[in-house]
Amino acid sequence: MTADISVTANQGVPCAKPRVRDRIFETACELFYKHGIRDVGVDLIASEAGTNKMSFYRSFASKDDLVAEYLEQKGNETWVWWDAIVAAHPDARRQIAALFDAFVAKNCCEQSRGCALANAAVELAEEDHPGRQVAIKQKMEMRRRLRELAARTGAEKADELGDALMLLMEGGFLSRRTFGGVRGPLETAALTARVLIKAYAPESN
Repeated sequence: MTADISVTANQGVPCAKPRVRDRIFETACELFYKHGIRDVGVDLIASEAGTNKMSFYRSFASKDDLVAEYLEQKGNETWVWWDAIVAAHPDARRQIAALFDAFVAKNCCEQSRGCALANAAVELAEEDHPGRQVAIKQKMEMRRRLRELAARTGAEKADELGDALMLLMEGGFLSRRTFGGVRGPLETAALTARVLIKAYAPESN
């Protein structure tokens, strides 16, 4: 993060002070995920960031542009998480299993409100909304990755397996929102993923 340098009054020691733009962005990310995109306006973002609307519009051309940047960041965070898990395992079967183990662990907690990208795709109905376009692009990438992993299991119907895994993951996100708390169908997603792999790509004896 780029930061301005300020000096503390008592010690005269330089300290990092986040730029106004960074404060606005980080505040917006937290508010969007917690409350939803539609329910969070520019006034609230500016107020919570300790600034004003003038500073907001100096930093972002519009709320829509901010939303698109927020969703791009969420997508990038997902792929960093994903790639680290996949890199730790030697074959596609274990990679898929590990992804779903981590997926369940990550989302079966009180702080989780499901997938920011999926939530945005539901909230932002306008096809030309820049945020919706980012969300759809990221979900298409998720589908591509799952199909690729499915193909590397040796499954005869690899695309079908990949799509089944995506439906399982997306359904897990939605059930987290529907059932709340930490108990619900999401808890069985990792087991179900293993069942799907075994059904589509049985290991040879």
